[in-house]
Amino acid sequence: MKILMVCLGNICRSPLAEGILKIKIKKAGLDWEVESAGTNGFHVGEPPHHFSQKVAKLKGTDISEQICRHFAKEDFKRYDKIYAMAADVIDEMKFTGKDQYNAAIVDLLMNEAYPGENRDIPDPWFGTESGYHKVYNLIEVACEAIIKNYQ
Repeated sequence: MKILMVCLGNICRSPLAEGILKIKIKKAGLDWEVESAGTNGFHVGEPPHHFSQKVAKLKGTDISEQICRHFAKEDFKRYDKIYAMAADVIDEMKFTGKDQYNAAIVDLLMNEAYPGENRDIPDPWFGTESGYHKVYNLIEVACEAIIKNYQ
């Protein structure tokens, strides 16, 4: 399975989701691929936010080698599942994808843990380090559910 994690900038939430799920996939012995992207394109070529890197490292996940990339409409053909971190991200993906948008493969990440509740993962960008810890914990719950739901 090929999975794409998407947030607005691809420097806070989606790099964490990519890193967390990769660790869980490896532990489960699954042959899946995970990547991440951002819809706004403002941070293309940059590494993840320093708080995302710090929190991930504290939890045993190294995301320092990731590089931000822009979400593209071709991603709807490249991936089996695309997870958005929040509803506004899905709106951006619809805009980018236009006629290639595929609702059948898109969902909010938190719907894996809480089906149908359409919970957003808050954007920690403007906050303090504590917000990144909260986001990490939410993403971890959702990634555990992905493994359980699709293994």
